[in-house]
Amino acid sequence: MTETSKVTTAPTRPKYLRKGEQTRAAILDVALELASRDGLEGLTIGLLAEKMKMSKSGVFAHFGSREDLQIEVVRLYHNRFEQDVFYPSIKEPRGLPRLEGMFARWIKQVTVEIALGCIYISGAVEYDDRPGAIRDHLVAMVQAWRDALERCIKQAMEAGHLRPDIEVSQMVYEMYGLILALHHDARFLHIPGSVERAEASFRRLIDSYRPQGSDSASNSTGNGATPAKNSKSAARKAA
Repeated sequence: MTETSKVTTAPTRPKYLRKGEQTRAAILDVALELASRDGLEGLTIGLLAEKMKMSKSGVFAHFGSREDLQIEVVRLYHNRFEQDVFYPSIKEPRGLPRLEGMFARWIKQVTVEIALGCIYISGAVEYDDRPGAIRDHLVAMVQAWRDALERCIKQAMEAGHLRPDIEVSQMVYEMYGLILALHHDARFLHIPGSVERAEASFRRLIDSYRPQGSDSASNSTGNGATPAKNSKSAARKAA
């Protein structure tokens, strides 16, 4: 995923940080929590200083401007998304097992964000028609994830797990649609069973793209795990 994004931060935080770096990291942790709850535009230096029990000038000393702070929050969110969703998934076998792993972890991420909020989704609403550096970073990072999904679908096609005539961008669109519908129904409408519906829809989507005559069972791809098995326990708690 990072190979397609020019703005992502380093994948891991250094184990040992100087005091100033520790303070900056702590500020960003709280800023991400606030932005997830209130949106990036709801993130203010004053509120952050109050939460950190610091002066406004003390917070400003770590960031050149409010916009710089917001961009760093976007980077931190993207970094954590990679750590929780992307990097574990690429350890799965290439092809459909990897794609299923990506979607399973993506759903698991959403189950957490049902309570906390999603920077990508709220950011898209806040900055869909507002050009600038924050929007550019959000777009680049979302596009990096879409590129990763496209690569994985193409690998599944090459492996014979999916039909060779698939329009890849259409399949990515449908996967994204499931996630957005899940976020809407579970977070906004509080509809029980939303996660299970998203998982069932993904299984039907995969089956519709399999080669004719192939076994529709997930273990035909060799991983033996479906999104439902990977995230059902977390899903029931979240939705």
